[in-house]
Amino acid sequence: MTLPFGLTGAVIAAEGIPTPRVLLWICVALVAARSAAMAFNRLADAQIDATNPRTQTRALPAGLLSQQFVGWFIIVSSLLLMLAAWQLNRLALYLSPIALAIVFAYSYTKRFTRWAHLFLGLAMGIAPAAAWVAVRGDLDPRIFLLTGAVMFWGGGFDVLYSCQDYEHDCREDLHSVPRWFGIGRALMISRVFHLIAFGFFLATVFAFGLGKIALAGVILTGALLIYEHSLVKANDLSKLNAAFFTTNGLISVMLLGFVVADRVVQRM
Repeated sequence: MTLPFGLTGAVIAAEGIPTPRVLLWICVALVAARSAAMAFNRLADAQIDATNPRTQTRALPAGLLSQQFVGWFIIVSSLLLMLAAWQLNRLALYLSPIALAIVFAYSYTKRFTRWAHLFLGLAMGIAPAAAWVAVRGDLDPRIFLLTGAVMFWGGGFDVLYSCQDYEHDCREDLHSVPRWFGIGRALMISRVFHLIAFGFFLATVFAFGLGKIALAGVILTGALLIYEHSLVKANDLSKLNAAFFTTNGLISVMLLGFVVADRVVQRM
C-alpha cells in the first residue's frame, strides 16, 4: 500500500512521469524500506506475536525463521535502501537513516502509547515526501499535505485492524485505541482519522494545482472509505479483512492512477 502513494508523490513532484532511472531507484528504495520495516517489526514483536492466537503462525514465533536470518535481512534491506538513495541524490542519501529510524521506531510505540496507529501512519506517510526528495532533490512543504493524508489514512485503517486484537492487547497490557476506548469508540475514532485524511487529500489537489481527474479520484477515495466503514461494526468484525486489505489496497492504487492520468492530460 505504501508503494503507490510513494509513486503518487513522485508523479506530483515530476509534474508527470519521472524518468525510468528515477522510477527504478524510487521503487527499489520503497520496497527495501518496507521490507526492512516489516522484518524489524516481526523481530521486535516476536514474543508478543507468540502470545497472540492471530499471529502465532508467523515465521518467527512458529520457528520457521531464525532471529539471525531476520536480522541479516534487515541489514541487507537497509543497505539496499541507502544504495538506492545514493543513486538518486545527496539529500535522499542524507535523509535515508532518518527514514529508517522512523519506520523502525514504530515497532515499539504500542508499548507506551495508545496512538501507535498514527506513528504507523507517519511511517507510511513519509513515502510520498521521500519520493519528492528523490525527484527534486529538495523538500517542498506542500508535499507534507500528502504525508498527512497517508498518515491519517494509515492510522485509521490500523485502528480498524487492531480491533481484532482487543482482548490480547488488554491481556498483555499493550496500548491501542480499541484497548483504551473500546471497539465501538475505536470505530468512531477511525472514521474521524479518515475524515481528516480526506481533507488532506483534497488540500493536496488544490495545493499542487491538480485537475478534475485527480479531484474525481479523491472523491472516489472518500466513497471507498465510507464503504470500508460500512463493512465493520462493533458487534461484527467478520468483514474486517475485506475492509483492510481489499478496500485500502484499491484506494492506494486507484489514487495513483487518477493522479497519473491527471498529470498526463494536463501536459497534453
